[in-house]
Amino acid sequence: MKLSTTAALLAAAGAQAHYTFPATIYNGVRSADWETVRTTENRYSNGPVTDVTSPLMTCYELNPGQGAPKTLDVTAGSSVTFATAGIFHPGPLHFYLAKVPSGKTAQNFDGKGAVWRKIYQDGPSGLGTSSLKWPSDSKTSVSVTIPRCVENGEYLLRVEHIALHGASAIGGAQLYLSCAQIRVSGGSGGIKGELVAFPGAYKATDPGIQFQLYWPPPQTYINPGPAVATC
Repeated sequence: MKLSTTAALLAAAGAQAHYTFPATIYNGVRSADWETVRTTENRYSNGPVTDVTSPLMTCYELNPGQGAPKTLDVTAGSSVTFATAGIFHPGPLHFYLAKVPSGKTAQNFDGKGAVWRKIYQDGPSGLGTSSLKWPSDSKTSVSVTIPRCVENGEYLLRVEHIALHGASAIGGAQLYLSCAQIRVSGGSGGIKGELVAFPGAYKATDPGIQFQLYWPPPQTYINPGPAVATC
């Protein structure tokens, strides 16, 4: 009984350390949960994606094809924030944009194919020491600036945090992600950057996915996926 109780407590603690990105904050206004963000499969479990070849890598949707009820209007050059209960694991933060093609809307676009452009990534400080720090550690919200040089139109904005505490083994990295629906105005166009697909952009053996976080202290960290787009 004691062993089973301990196991249950450990499982509960693990679930509490998991997280979602259910809402956007823009110009100080927070959306309702799953109002401008597509409902993710981990809505209740908070669990991660661990297979980078899974179709869930696109937007981790609970109901693919349903979309979120609303699309958020934003201005190019402004900042969009995702709310979260807290990022409790170490690892990098990425943001990607996918432009909605003609004939589709942000609500019904499935985000499939090579349509995603990376617009942000971060990395750790303290490389070569036992005190790595990540910019997103313990954050309850994470933000990204929409590049001024994007085209006007509707987009999916994908937030992704990769937890690396168990990433020394293949399949040990935990990916937490969501897609918001946004409508951009005021953009100049001309953004440059590689377009990638999810799934497809990452491999399980990429050095930024399979990563020894603790010992020996890592000397470098290479973010998975393409370089950040430029104007």
